[in-house]
Formats: sequence, structure tokens, C-alpha cells
Amino acid sequence: MITEMMEIVYVYTKIRSEFGRQCNFSDRPAELHVDIVPDPSLAENFIEKNPVDVFIQVSKDMSEHEVNTERFKTETRGINHLEGGWPKDINSNDLEHTIRYRKKVEKDENYVYTLMQLGGVLLLCGSCNQNVIQLMEHCIKQNNAINIYEEYFDDQEESVERSEEPSSAKTINVFSDPNVIKRTVSHLSWHPDQGRKLAISYCCLEFQRAADNMSYDSYIWDMENPNKHETVIKPVSPLLCLEYNPKDSHILAGGCYNGQMGYWDTRKGGQAVEMPAIEVGHRDPVYKIIWLQSKTGTECFSASTDGQVLWWDIRKLSEPVERLVLDVTKKDNPEIAYGAVSLEFESTMPTKFMVGTEQGVVILGNRKGKIPAEKIVSTFTGHHGPVYAVQRNPFYPKNFLTVGDWTVRIWSEELRDSSIIWTRYHMSNLTDGCWSPVRPSVFFTTKMDGTVDTWDLLFKHSEPTLSIKVCDEPLYSLRIQDNGRLLACGSYLGTTTLLEFSSGFCTYQKNEKALANAMFERETKREKILEARQREIRVKERAKSEQGKVVEHKDEDEEETIEYKIEQAEAAFFETIEQERQRFEMEAEKMDEREKMLSEEEEEMDDY
Repeated sequence: MITEMMEIVYVYTKIRSEFGRQCNFSDRPAELHVDIVPDPSLAENFIEKNPVDVFIQVSKDMSEHEVNTERFKTETRGINHLEGGWPKDINSNDLEHTIRYRKKVEKDENYVYTLMQLGGVLLLCGSCNQNVIQLMEHCIKQNNAINIYEEYFDDQEESVERSEEPSSAKTINVFSDPNVIKRTVSHLSWHPDQGRKLAISYCCLEFQRAADNMSYDSYIWDMENPNKHETVIKPVSPLLCLEYNPKDSHILAGGCYNGQMGYWDTRKGGQAVEMPAIEVGHRDPVYKIIWLQSKTGTECFSASTDGQVLWWDIRKLSEPVERLVLDVTKKDNPEIAYGAVSLEFESTMPTKFMVGTEQGVVILGNRKGKIPAEKIVSTFTGHHGPVYAVQRNPFYPKNFLTVGDWTVRIWSEELRDSSIIWTRYHMSNLTDGCWSPVRPSVFFTTKMDGTVDTWDLLFKHSEPTLSIKVCDEPLYSLRIQDNGRLLACGSYLGTTTLLEFSSGFCTYQKNEKALANAMFERETKREKILEARQREIRVKERAKSEQGKVVEHKDEDEEETIEYKIEQAEAAFFETIEQERQRFEMEAEKMDEREKMLSEEEEEMDDY
């Protein structure tokens, strides 16, 4: 009989406060608390065992020991070398500010003496000797002795790797509009700190097609989390553009569909910090807004299809700081102004800016101008529709890229009548484009068929080096990260795709800058020669037309006389008679030939 035993368990309970003080365990060396000295008298009590049984095996006796060695701790440390030594009131990122400060220091009386001291010409005069201490020379010789960071054969290895690796791109993330009613991605902006975040603005770009319950929100996404947005931007009207402040990554400026602009601070939530009154802003949607390179980092300017470019200071948004009407006739007439859809500003050229218009014209402006005629410097005409993107080459600012209709054009500021390089006309419209920030000959474009094209001008001009079908719907915007490896492109249905390019597109190649410069200079020279030839042809045609006008005037004087009219009538009459006579003669000859052929056929039949 099997008896099942029940386990008896008793639980002891006690209040935590009655346990006493909590023990804190820690690592510490061993301590000797008791030391017992051997006692020889105890040996007398030892009893020998007799007999003794011992079991012996043939195998060897083995012993096991454990040893703890002294631990050697290691840690990784890095050093980041940054430009320093500037006073607190000087912004080292502002090129114009630093140049002005350098000139101020160079005028100081102690400047020359300090340079001599650093150069090692410091005389120490004593009672008996003179010593010339060359401080800087000794340090320079030490640094020039060997470069511990030098990588030998680095260029050869990189060129081999680039030649072996095929051009490619892969999708690494997709950010979708979280709302039920999907909206178009109107603009993209990377976080200024290594592109860890991406600000995306959403807006319905079709006129009067927006649903009543469509959301106005735009979002900031973290690159590592595509499932949930990090911050919500809540404007009063849908945002067409949203741009990070390069000096303060917490502040963003945006342009709305109702013509207002405003700025947001992510530390203060999703609502706009301040927006100007609607009557002092634009009358049409704000398609582009760009931050300016200033001391305070609070200035920006915006462009709209109402034909105006407005400059703002976010510290005082009650009214724009400056206003420009895009009237190419330079009469400051808003009724005939060109609508702006794109903007360009290069920090190394702080007084110049460029505007792409709906009429296919690119306007080059100068902010230092005092009157409208001085602010609009020149125009570049080459597209049949709106210029959706205009951007200067980051390595050669005098050359700029424009995207519109079915083609991409590269211009030089020296030539206004024609672009120096252009692509073939595509089957679908182009919507956006930008230069690579790391390679001077590479640029990217998006098309209405959902394709992203990558062009390398040093490789070929006729077609893109790499073409990627991202989605089936149209792509409307793109933005490249500062390292040139990641590219974000936004679609019609609110999907933003993040592409990662192979190292060949984001690694500066050997002599690439010199080759790109030679190519731009060669094409510019060629267009100058063609432009001069066209100018000569136009001058000759103008001279011929003026001579023809003189002859026509004489003919008109003669036509006014009756005799001339009679002569003209008689000439026309005799010309008609002559034509009729020739026609009758030709018909008679044909009849004779036909009768001759018939007679010959009858004779042949008779002989048969």
C-alpha cells in the first residue's frame, strides 16, 4: 500500500522594520581576526591506528587547484579636438564675425610682439649673457619628425575598394503619416546634430482637395524609432516647410498654407511660440523658409507664390524686417511679380540669395541693394515650368543646380542666357533635387513616377548612375544628410523613405575636386564661345533687317504711283497667259505620246 505524504509548510512572517538595519555588502581585502598558535602538548594524545587498511590504485594521484589572478582594468577614452580660444561674445561658426575679430586683433600693438614670442625670437638680457630661446621652432621640429596618425597607401586602398564595390542603395527605414487621411510630405529637415532626428511637414498640395477633418500636425521622428513620432508640431494651418535652426537645434521655423510663418521650440511643446499677424505676412502659401547666418541666429527669410520675399527676426515677429517684390522689370509692382516656390542661401555669400519662380525663371538677388533695381541683380531663364529646387554647389558656389519641368540644369553665374550642363528630358516630371555635401560632382533628383536618380557627372551625363524605384506614388521632396550617406525622400501618400547609399557615393575620391572644377570651367568656356557666336549672328541679322526695311520703304513709295500698279497688273496678266500656254503645250504632248503608243500596240497585234 502506497501512502501519499503531504508536505508540511509553515511560513514565518515578520514586519520589515523589525529585521533591523539592512546589510550593505561590498568587496574588500581579507582580514585576520583570530590566530591560533600550535600546541605541542596535544601531540601526546595522538593514538596510532593499528592495523591500517590502505587501498592503492595504479593511477597517478591528481590534485585540483584554483588561482585568482590580479584583475587588470581597461577603459576606452576619446579626445575631440575643437577650435577654441575665442571670446564668449564671438561665435566661431560665424565666418564673417571671426574674420572681423581677426582683423581687430591684428591691429593690436602687442600682436607682432606675441608672434615673435611664439616664433622663438625672445631675448633674455642678463648682466653677462644674451640667450636666444627658440620655443616654437623646437616644437615644430618635434611635430615634423613623424606623423603617428599617417596611413600609408590609404588612397590606393580606397580607390580599389570603390572600384570593386557596385553602386547601390538600400532602404533602412520608413516613416508613415500616422493619420487616417494621408497627406503629402511637403518638406524634410535633418537635425543639425549629426542628423539624429528628422522633421517632416505634411500638407495637401492639391488646390481645394483637402478634407474637412484632415489633420494639420507635422512630426519630428527619431531615426531609431520609425513606429512612433517623438514630437508633434501643431500649426494653425498645414505646414509646407519646416526647417531646423542650425545654431539652436530646439528651434524650428515653418511656413503655413495660409501665408503665415512662425517658430516652434521643442522644449515648450508642440504649439508655436509666436506667429505674426496674417495681414503682415504672405498672401499665398509659404513654400520655402531658410535661416540666415547671423550673430544672433534668429533671422530667416521666406518666399511665397504671392511674389514676395520677406525677411524676419523671430525676436520681433510683429512685422517683417525687409520686403522684396519679385518684379523682374524692377518697378516694384506686385501685380506682375513672379511667384516664388524655392529659395537658396549660401552662408559663404551672405549678401546673395536666389529664388526659383513659377514662371521657370531663377532670380539672383542682392540684399545689400537699397532700391528694387539693385536688389534684383539678374535672371536665368531655362525651364518651361516652376523651378522646384535651386541649390549652389557646396564646393563651387558660383555653379548652381535647378530642377524643373522634365530636366535638371547646372548654371554658372557668369552666363545668364544658357545653362552649362543639362540632362535629357525625362518621361515624368521632376519634383526636387540637391547636391551631395561630400562629392562635388554628385547630385540627386526625385520624379513623379516614384524614382530617385543619382547622377555622377564625372562618370556620365546622358543618364543617372543609379536609379531606384522607391514607391509607386509620386515623390515630392528629398533631403540628404550632412555625411552624404543617408537620403530621405517623401511621397504623395505621406511616406518618408530613408535610403542608405554605398560608400562610392559618399566618399570623396582622389582628385575629384580638381576634375569637377575643370569640367565646370570647360563647359562654361564652351557656352561663352557659343553665346558670342550667337551674338554675332544676331548683329548680322539685325543689320540685314535694317537694310531690308530701307528697300521696303522705297518699294512702298513706288507702289503708291498709278504707273507702278499698272505695270504690276500687266506683269501678272502676261504671267498668267504664259502659264496657261505652257499647260496647253504639255497636254498636247501627252496626247501625241498616247496616240503613238496606241498605234504601236495595234501594229503588234496585227503581226501576231
